[in-house]
Amino acid sequence: MKEARADRRRFIKATVGGAAGWAAISTLTRKVLGLAVGQSGGSPLETQERTEEMPKARAKIKFAVIGINHDHIYGQVQAVLRGGGELVSFYAKEPELAAVFSKRFPQAKPARSEIEILEDSTIQLVASAAIPNERAPLGIRVMQHGKDYMSDKPGVTTLEQLAEVRRVQAHTRRIYSIMYSERLDNRATVRAGELVKAGAVGRVVQTVGLGPHRVNPRQRPAWFFEQDRYGGIICDIGSHQIDQFLFFTGSTQADVVTAQVGNVDHPQYPGLEDFGDLMLRGDSGTGYIRVDWFTPAGLETWGDVRLTILGTEGYIEIRKNVDIAGRAGSDHLFLVDQKETRYIDCSKQPLPYGEQLVSDILERTETAMPQKHCFLASELALKAQKQAQRLNFKL
Repeated sequence: MKEARADRRRFIKATVGGAAGWAAISTLTRKVLGLAVGQSGGSPLETQERTEEMPKARAKIKFAVIGINHDHIYGQVQAVLRGGGELVSFYAKEPELAAVFSKRFPQAKPARSEIEILEDSTIQLVASAAIPNERAPLGIRVMQHGKDYMSDKPGVTTLEQLAEVRRVQAHTRRIYSIMYSERLDNRATVRAGELVKAGAVGRVVQTVGLGPHRVNPRQRPAWFFEQDRYGGIICDIGSHQIDQFLFFTGSTQADVVTAQVGNVDHPQYPGLEDFGDLMLRGDSGTGYIRVDWFTPAGLETWGDVRLTILGTEGYIEIRKNVDIAGRAGSDHLFLVDQKETRYIDCSKQPLPYGEQLVSDILERTETAMPQKHCFLASELALKAQKQAQRLNFKL
């Protein structure tokens, strides 16, 4: 408990700085916890966050896109644009995908080939949401051409790919970042990170991550049903939850305790895994994760994604996409501590990942995502996928 208080004091001191800052500690603390200044506790509160989205930054780097096979690329591009990136070109093999992307980002010049982008010395970063098993080989080529790389998840689909990515990254010293959007592009999860860092729930003991998705089979490309191309359900959507487990527990080492996967209701798609779960044991906490493709049609969004962060002094629950109790919108956060229960609307929480990544590219730092964390999240997902027991329910 003393260590948690000391950490909280160090965090606040670093945030406000100096004698004048220390005079504002009580005000800042209440803001961090989602309370208006002068507001007293004692009953459940609904607090509207007042932080505004940072305006689009002045361009500091030039970046390009190669591979737009998943719509996550649009969120990736927007993150870099917010952070100070200038999108100058893109390449996609599929004309229909290229046409949509070009309409969305008309400032980006269509490249004639991948190599045209790789050999453009003015481009500092390449972003990609290519078919999953093509992302790591592309990232290797990007780093070998002296550029930094930002991949959609999963950024790697086999342990062999991971070994080669690690080798090339160590040799080139380029950035290999994977945008785990359920943390980095979700306002409530970013807010939770601030709260945990401030000591709002004490020391984190466990995370429980639930990642349900809607399958929409008629809208999916062929590779979606081919496991060697998407990597398996834990490798794919489970990697989001593993990233959050490592981040919130602060674990730098972890083991897969158990894992299981199966195709329990889609025999017409034998390559699809529609259910998976696993348990992790880290050096600073534990985690349970469940992912599936069973979001029912009656839900207004693609998945009721949740994260529970259990601490020694309280807990946080995030309802990322929907509050089925009736509140509108997304980015819902509930905080329970030793004094009260609070609801925090995080819809205006800034998203710093893009700005941090651009700064890392310029300063050669690791503020957006430490490289070891990036690779460990992938390693755990791949190991869990590989050792998962197969469910064989009667269909």
